[in-house]
Amino acid sequence: MNSLTVRMARWSARHPWRAVAGWLVFVGVCLGVGGAVGTHSATTADYRVGEAGRAEAMAAEGHLERLSTEQVLISARSGPLDRAAARGAAEELTSRMERLPEVARVDAPVWSGDRRILMVAVALKGEERDAKDKVGALVAQTEAVRKAHPGLLLEETGSPSISKGVDEQRGHDLALSEKITLPVTLVTLLVVFGSVTMAGVPLLLALSSIAAAVGLSMVASHLSPDAGVGTNVILMIGLAVGVDYTLFYLKREREERARAAGRLSAEALVELAAATSGRAVVVSGFAVVASTATLYLASDVIFSSLATGTIVVVLVAVASSLTALPALLVKLGQRTERRALRRAERGKPPRGRTRGEDGGDRVWHALLRPARRHPLATLCVSVLALLALATPLAGLKITEMSRDTHSRDIPAMRVYDRLNEAFPEQRVTHQVVVRADAARSGEVVGALRELARRAGADPLFSGASPVRTSADHRISVLELRVPYLGNSAQAYDSLDHLRETYLPATVGRVGGAEFGVSGDVARYTDYPAHQNGKLPLVLGALLLVTFAMTAYAFRSLVLALIGVLLNLLSAAASLGLLVLVFQGTWAEGVLDFHSTGSIGSRVPLFLFVILFGLSMDYQVFVVSRIREAVLAGASTRQAVLDGIRRSASVVTSAAVVMTTVFVSFVFLHIIEMKQIGFVLAVAVLLDAFIVRIMVLPAAMLLLGEASWWPARTAGRGTGVPAHPADGRAVVDVR
Repeated sequence: MNSLTVRMARWSARHPWRAVAGWLVFVGVCLGVGGAVGTHSATTADYRVGEAGRAEAMAAEGHLERLSTEQVLISARSGPLDRAAARGAAEELTSRMERLPEVARVDAPVWSGDRRILMVAVALKGEERDAKDKVGALVAQTEAVRKAHPGLLLEETGSPSISKGVDEQRGHDLALSEKITLPVTLVTLLVVFGSVTMAGVPLLLALSSIAAAVGLSMVASHLSPDAGVGTNVILMIGLAVGVDYTLFYLKREREERARAAGRLSAEALVELAAATSGRAVVVSGFAVVASTATLYLASDVIFSSLATGTIVVVLVAVASSLTALPALLVKLGQRTERRALRRAERGKPPRGRTRGEDGGDRVWHALLRPARRHPLATLCVSVLALLALATPLAGLKITEMSRDTHSRDIPAMRVYDRLNEAFPEQRVTHQVVVRADAARSGEVVGALRELARRAGADPLFSGASPVRTSADHRISVLELRVPYLGNSAQAYDSLDHLRETYLPATVGRVGGAEFGVSGDVARYTDYPAHQNGKLPLVLGALLLVTFAMTAYAFRSLVLALIGVLLNLLSAAASLGLLVLVFQGTWAEGVLDFHSTGSIGSRVPLFLFVILFGLSMDYQVFVVSRIREAVLAGASTRQAVLDGIRRSASVVTSAAVVMTTVFVSFVFLHIIEMKQIGFVLAVAVLLDAFIVRIMVLPAAMLLLGEASWWPARTAGRGTGVPAHPADGRAVVDVR
């Protein structure tokens, strides 16, 4: 037992206070360095994909990019509107806004069709992604004008104020998630260990790992920019895997302690745990990292940000299990030994096994009975049940979640609804961008005017802006308005008409011209298309990585193939349930959401990648116990039953903790986060209670010795160090 895992655990066990102090210093340094360098946030350019992205890049080249805009609605507080007063308020508001350094221009006030609302549009300078940080100054001026005109109602909305509202809501949601998750996790750990001290260790290590990961993610953002979701995923994944890894280690140490019955020191027990569960934690941690890294292949800033957050927090959690955890276990073990000695001196018998140490033999014997007695029937029924859950997947509809899907608890969203109702002609804007030689500028402008004329005869469009041309006459822009909401079928139809019919017939005839359409609807269309194009590459790499990691861990191609198939089955069943719940309306009241009739475009791929990684936790831990028994001389059949029975309680406890973390995200307002939390919670439950308790043992019992092919099992038991107390084998899982 001289692997790196054991050597690190041995050093920490012999120098516990140094190890704990070193860990605390590491966490502090991570936070300090992260705070010093700050977070490098993704820019607007980092989000550009597809035709919409190319069009935006061309517009930016000619300094004709879309500016973030705020709209202020002026209406009467009650009764009919005093139009003179409204015009006066609009003039004062315009004067105030024009003096702000954040403002690029203020458009002339526009009346609604029924002349009950006057709108003032204010365009902001700078990056679209930075606009939400500037909107506070505009809101302050709107509030000042409102106070000066108490008879009028002034309300502000727009992409910047909506983004700011979403961020504030996300912060409140995460605080609520923590209030739910931490107490439930602590209660779960209390049930598992029956000790406040032992229950607090996993939670404290997980929280310290999260703190260190937040700091490191700030540093990492200078290599891969943060899209604003890094902290979310660090909290979600960090608490889940941090508690799980510590739980695996702690349970094994307590099992070895109970088996040794006082014949081994605390340091020796930690070494035994490091050689088994410690090694399994390292293997599963690197499996999560390897599978999550495939998200970088999606060439998407949000997925890259999710991947970076996950990888950083998992590596930190693994590091804590190799350093601080063995040190804490030694100190706790020594305290237990002192208590046992005092009891012996007083003539009292030693305490019996604490709860959960026997793995709940009766319960797990009962749960394993179907697989033990009827493995073929159990396998068939379980697989068919999972396939049945996956059937709704055939109706999966993926869309990019637009601004229209945000919660109406955000004040700016309620004003946004009023804006759309009062000014339907300005609901959606398509931006047509053309780049050509300066000599063809006149020809391009003529083609764009012809395009505007044709669109004007189409009921899907409601008007056009004048053509704008860059100073060097190479780039021209035309904006077309659509009187439909951005998530409506008509808005998407208007984009199709534009791209497939009007553009080829007009601008497409200008020699050497490059052109494209951007705008919100174009983004909502191009992003899922971009993902679909990357999907085969990411999934192919994911399957290959999962297969390779499992084959490496257990030296078995058969188990590697089984692992990939089980992960696919579990993910498909989970996605099927997601479609059933979120694409319909029957669960809206239960889960507090408004169905969009679709699934967020990022959810399926994120599920596959994260689930494949997290499933390796259970796969490695369960199969490690089985292989350990096989190498100790047991038959594969007996090893499967004993290994799963011995690991079932800790896997169940880990699944409950993970599920609690993920379920807490269902209470968030952001629809994609709800969907991610729901599908991950379902996936973990299916994986822990169906796949690992029913499908995996049934498959291995049917395969028997063939499960380990091409590794030879004839020499099992050789080269494996024995337990110093009772001769049981301790295997280095490689």
